[in-house]
Amino acid sequence: MTESNVKQLSRAFRALSNPNRLQLFLNLVRQGGGDVSDGSRHTCFLTNILSNMNIGAPTVSHHVKELVDAGLIQTERDGKQLTCSINTSMLQKLKETLDLRK
Repeated sequence: MTESNVKQLSRAFRALSNPNRLQLFLNLVRQGGGDVSDGSRHTCFLTNILSNMNIGAPTVSHHVKELVDAGLIQTERDGKQLTCSINTSMLQKLKETLDLRK
């Protein structure tokens, strides 16, 4: 594994170390199906994900920014809605890193 990959994964794990960000990320993965094998981009509205989380809008904005900065998700505006999608290449790297059978 290259030094660049190690640094990238370190940023991702640091971002996911916060319980709210981890929950947000896992909810996004579940909404998108979590399947990275087909390379497609799974998007969903952020409001759909947050309905079961008890955190306010400013906190959500902070956590979304941290996940984007860590390369875990991408966001786009769709009218007044914010859509989020999992960075499938990063999700694949996380899965490969955590596969301890290798």
